Amino acid sequence: MGIAVGWSIGANDAANSLGTAVGSRVLTLRQAIILIVIFGFLGAFLQGSYVIKTIGKGIVPLDKLGRDLSFYVALVAAFSACAWVVLATYWKMPISTSHSIVGAVAGAGLAVHAPIVWKKLLDIFICWVFTPLGAALLGYIFYRIFKSIFYRFMPRKFVRFILSSLIILSGCYVAYTWGANDVANAVGVIAGTGVISVRDGILLGGLAIILGIITWGYKVIQTIGSEITNLLPIMAFSAQLASAINVHFYTILGIPVSTSHSIVGAIFGVGLVRGVRVVNLKIMREIVICWLLTPLISGIISFIMLKLMIFFLKTGG
Repeated sequence: MGIAVGWSIGANDAANSLGTAVGSRVLTLRQAIILIVIFGFLGAFLQGSYVIKTIGKGIVPLDKLGRDLSFYVALVAAFSACAWVVLATYWKMPISTSHSIVGAVAGAGLAVHAPIVWKKLLDIFICWVFTPLGAALLGYIFYRIFKSIFYRFMPRKFVRFILSSLIILSGCYVAYTWGANDVANAVGVIAGTGVISVRDGILLGGLAIILGIITWGYKVIQTIGSEITNLLPIMAFSAQLASAINVHFYTILGIPVSTSHSIVGAIFGVGLVRGVRVVNLKIMREIVICWLLTPLISGIISFIMLKLMIFFLKTGG
């Protein structure tokens, strides 16, 4: 199930890294996927341990539960998160895998009356609120600044080349921070049970994410790249830089935030510079609804499944 969650993360969240580069026609879909694979894995391998500790033990202390019970919580939470993310990916909706696994872990914990660290959950929720808002603000500021710099002070024949290079570099930075933050969603609960070490979990989760990127990552890339707003190259660069800085900040703090929320918020922010009329409010409304439903639905699925599992185990015994 950890591999399945990793695959679903790669399928849904690959778009957050270089979807804007594809939308602004700086990279082809194939080129973007190759870069996401490389830098996403690097982020998971080098800094993935920060958030793994939060997912594995910070919400529900799996290491303090009985061995069998911790296995059940990990299994059901992983399945529930994966199921919801796969469904959203089929709909081409960029939802939060972080929200999905956090909601699923909390739901499973409630089902077995495990001690839930409510303060940590509150901290995570507050960060969730500020993730898209902060990214939108940074995106708005960066676009206004860079628009003035590039179009006023740089020779026009070099603008396109420089912007294309910056879009690729900032997209690779997004992929790195995404891998560092989101690998925990795949293997955090597994590492929390002690079945595998954090380092082995990072390798397993990173490889599973790569599989998801390669097989199904193109679907949400189309939504991120072209359906929220039409992106000029300088808008894509501003959005990617804003999103990467935003997510990297929370990763260092060990907070599982949504790269989906961050990049969508950043795209919305740069779109506002040109006026709200250029933003596709219909697709934004659908995305926000999915955001709000994600932790609730995955938590409910997890709660019901674990209750049923325990019931059948007791009945069978």
